[in-house]
Amino acid sequence: MKRIVIGPGDDLQKTFDGIDCPTEIFLKNGIYNQKTVLRASDVTLVGESREGVKIRFDDYASKLHADGRVYQTFRTYTMCVTGENVKLKNLTVENYADPSGGQCVALSVICKRFFAENVDLLSHQDTLFLAPFPKEPIIKDSELVPPEWLNMTGYDAHIFKNCRIYGTVDFIFGCAEAYFKDCEIISLKSRHGGYLAAPAHPKEQDTGFYFIDCKLTDGGAEQGVYLARPWRDYGLCAFINCTADGHLADKLVNKWNDTERNKTARFSYYNLSGFCGHPEPWAKRLTAEEADKITERYLKKEAGFLK
Repeated sequence: MKRIVIGPGDDLQKTFDGIDCPTEIFLKNGIYNQKTVLRASDVTLVGESREGVKIRFDDYASKLHADGRVYQTFRTYTMCVTGENVKLKNLTVENYADPSGGQCVALSVICKRFFAENVDLLSHQDTLFLAPFPKEPIIKDSELVPPEWLNMTGYDAHIFKNCRIYGTVDFIFGCAEAYFKDCEIISLKSRHGGYLAAPAHPKEQDTGFYFIDCKLTDGGAEQGVYLARPWRDYGLCAFINCTADGHLADKLVNKWNDTERNKTARFSYYNLSGFCGHPEPWAKRLTAEEADKITERYLKKEAGFLK
């Protein structure tokens, strides 16, 4: 495997665009104030230290783009990964835009196979997007997204291990099969309330977002943070053996405004400590056997990444 060492004065995008074989990129400590797309496959991006390497930018949804239109959600990313079999380790990706500007994505993962370990993701609304995109109804800014991104099909897995993810509203969203293991999910203060996950998985997909042995932290949100709300009908997510600071909403989950997605959403939980409310009846309490099967599936997926 080829190895490249770069520092904060180097052009990240130029480095990414020059990759033509399996490569490890080592980032020295410093601030990389750059918006980037990593299109290459079989790449491992490793930081010198988790807190010391910061890839950051400040695009936001209501910002005016050079094309005369506002950015909308899916052009606001600080970093976008479209190559397959990409690994991120020991670094921070941040969108430091003011939250008053609307959605501000830190990391977009638009591929089928992705692994992050010891990574911090910082933003407010819509911190982490995990493709595929929902198909129906079509996203409002779809004409701003490259067709090859919008039309991505198929699933493998996205894995986040020992990561810290900060946000306010719908800050983990999309349609991927994704596993969050031993992560800290940190809810920041928001005038709109809080929602950790906004899954949009289609009816025919039987896998979704899984939070396993995670810590759900009150980062100033105070009371009333929901575990999830369905961005589309049939959104799927589960929280297994997680602990919370006591900031979760009494009903635990939300149906999404005035919709009837509570009739189709596939939300579940098992052994959720630090919560003493009264969950909505459509949030399923898993059995120990059901929770174990999900954990076993995660372990198999992780083993496949670490071969």
